[in-house]
Amino acid sequence: MPETVEWKTSPAPVAYEDAVSEMEVRVAQIRAASATELVWLLEHPPIYTAGASAKEGDLLDSEVFPVHRTGRGGQYTYHGPGQRVAYTMLDLQRRGADLHRFVRNLEQWLIDSLGEFGVTGERRAGRVGVWVSLGGEKEAKIAALGIRVRRWVTFHGVSLNVAPDLSHYDGIVACGVPEHGVTSLEALGVQVDMSEVDAVLKEKFNALFGA
Repeated sequence: MPETVEWKTSPAPVAYEDAVSEMEVRVAQIRAASATELVWLLEHPPIYTAGASAKEGDLLDSEVFPVHRTGRGGQYTYHGPGQRVAYTMLDLQRRGADLHRFVRNLEQWLIDSLGEFGVTGERRAGRVGVWVSLGGEKEAKIAALGIRVRRWVTFHGVSLNVAPDLSHYDGIVACGVPEHGVTSLEALGVQVDMSEVDAVLKEKFNALFGA
């Protein structure tokens, strides 16, 4: 298999179910060494997704948006316009077969990317994802992670809040953490085009994972 990672950007929102189906096909192809690894940048129409650890009580309103139960790790999250989703289909067998390191690198990818926009992203013990301090005791989540691995090939990935409607999170307890909210680059005063975000994501990904 060529030692390159393909990048794909979808200009129009992609239905969540369609994206999962496409990822399933690509994962099988990567496993069979008939396709390269892929990072897919996209947005979804508004939807709540429930990961393997989702708690029923964290779905506060099941009527506002469709709810999709998925095999990725994590709890409830929201996807929608203004949020950059990056699905990473990578072969960990030739990348060290270290799932913990992979998750840490995904977090670092987001932290490094946020830094390019003057935002300090941080990890929190016991919580997957990337957080920002809002001053005092306040903090909010700006990026989420939810991955699945099949025979050492990863899929699903990360989501970064660029400029989504944050009120759309009101129907869930995002990622099972009720005491903290969510934020976005826009809410932090950073006005940036999605194309600029994509360029930074690609640069920082290549620095961590290799092109």
